Order: sequence, then structure tokens, then C-alpha cells
Amino acid sequence: MDDIKVLASGLGFPEGPVVMKDGSVIFVELNGGKVSKVDAKGAYSVLGPTAGGPNGLARGPDGMLYLCNNGGSHYEPGHFAGRGPSRDYKGGSIERVDPATGARTTLYTECGGHRLAAPNDLVFDRHGGFYFTDLGKRRERDRDNGGLYYALPDGSRIVEVAYPILSPNGVGLSPDEKTLYVADTETARLWAFDIEAPGVIRREGFPSPHGGRCLVTMPGFSRFDSLAVEASGDIAVATLLAGTITVIAPDGGIRREVKMPDTHPTNICFGGPDMRTAYVTLSRKGDLVMMDWPVAGLRLNFQE
Repeated sequence: MDDIKVLASGLGFPEGPVVMKDGSVIFVELNGGKVSKVDAKGAYSVLGPTAGGPNGLARGPDGMLYLCNNGGSHYEPGHFAGRGPSRDYKGGSIERVDPATGARTTLYTECGGHRLAAPNDLVFDRHGGFYFTDLGKRRERDRDNGGLYYALPDGSRIVEVAYPILSPNGVGLSPDEKTLYVADTETARLWAFDIEAPGVIRREGFPSPHGGRCLVTMPGFSRFDSLAVEASGDIAVATLLAGTITVIAPDGGIRREVKMPDTHPTNICFGGPDMRTAYVTLSRKGDLVMMDWPVAGLRLNFQE
């Protein structure tokens, strides 16, 4: 792992890295409710007020950042991950974040009269809308169902795309935007949804529980977290417990498994002039790292 460079350490469960044009990386820290930044010289700072449980982060068509806020989790001494909802949890939300100041504006707290529980990750399509997952909250004796949603960044429209999904986490689009990928945490399954129109999928019939196609289920005990798509169309999924980035072909075949120096790599994104630099959050250790990637990542819509 000599090729891995640590950009920041001592972080509170980092997630959601976004590479900016000036070479800085903006990311979140779930433990502490922070939207944070490391500039091109390595200086760390916190953007704006801290609140809730910031999770997935993406740049939108207006240059603002869009945030999945899971509503907050409870952290106990000696445990790096959250253990159920925070004491003041009231539900999750989608927020707009000013990348200069960190100021937040709440856009959505419900869909169809149902409260968002724990929005987790999001991806913008070329039309300017975004798909996002809601992981749901897990409590001591029960848990929420998760779901997949589509929304517009001006706060005018949100629709339910697929429900229920056990524990939807990472979400990404194929290069032609005809397929949406969703990583299911607890089952370590990667689901594919065929897109008919923005926010509309062509549903698979029984036995699919929600209209998706199951591409792969990982053997043994592991869990899926967030993902990024390569320019080739392969899907790189952060795989917990295994401590790898698992690269999966669109037909479900395993291309390769890239070992990380942590049991909990939680997110990956691509940047650099040739899109061959990977930025990975290592959440058990609390590190944000960068490394050379063997192939180019897919440039996201509205990425600088």
C-alpha cells in the first residue's frame, strides 16, 4: 500500500468525497455532523455549521453541493461507527450546501407523505435531477425499509422510484445512463435498474422485491457501501469487512478486488486530469486517502 497517500487522518467516519477544480476535496464526517475540506496544500477545515448525519455528497448543475443527511446516529466511546439513531433524531433530509461557506438549505424531508428516514448517497443524471438512496435507520429491535428516489435540485419534485429495498447504499449511473446501480449493504448485492425516463424504471417481475435485477451477491460475510463507476462501465463498490474495492462488470462478473488498508473502505470517487486518481474514505481508521487507479473513472455530470 505504498502508493496510497493520506490526505487527512483522525476523521469522524469520513464519507462522500467530492474532488473540486482547485484540487481540494470536500467530504463529510458522519460522527460530528461535519462537511469538511482538505485543500490542495493539505490544510483541513470544517465548512459551515455542523448538524445531523451528513452522508452522500455530490456537485449539482448550479455549482452547489447536494447532501444526503441521515438525521444523525449515536456514537459511543470506543466504537467508530454509529449505533442506532442519535438522541435528537427526527428524520433525514436532502440539503443544498454552499461549497464556499458550508451554509445548508433543506430541500426535502418527505416523499408522498412519508418521512425520509436516512438518505445515504446520490448521483446526478445529465438532465440535472438526481437519484438518491434512503438506507433507513436500524434500531435495537427493528429497522426501517429502505428506498430509491429521484428529485430535482430546486426542491420542486421528488418521486419514489423503488421500494422497499433492504438497505440501499451506494448509487451510480452507467456511462449511457440507461442503467442505475444500487449497492445493498446487508446482503452485499449489487442491483441494476433499467431506466425508461428520468425517475422512471422498467420493473423486473417476481421474484424481484422492488423491480431491480440482481447482478451479484458476494460470497462469505461482507457488506456493500458506496460505489463509483469506471469509464469502461464497470462498477467499483466499497466492500466492508473484506476491506476491498470490488470492481464488478455490468454482467455481474468480478473483475478484480483492490485491497485497502482498512476493514471499512466506505466510498470512492475519481478525479485528476485523466480521471485515474481514486479518492477513498477509510472510515474505521478515519482517513481520507488518494491513490493511482489502473483505469479511468467515469467523469460525473457537473463534476468540475
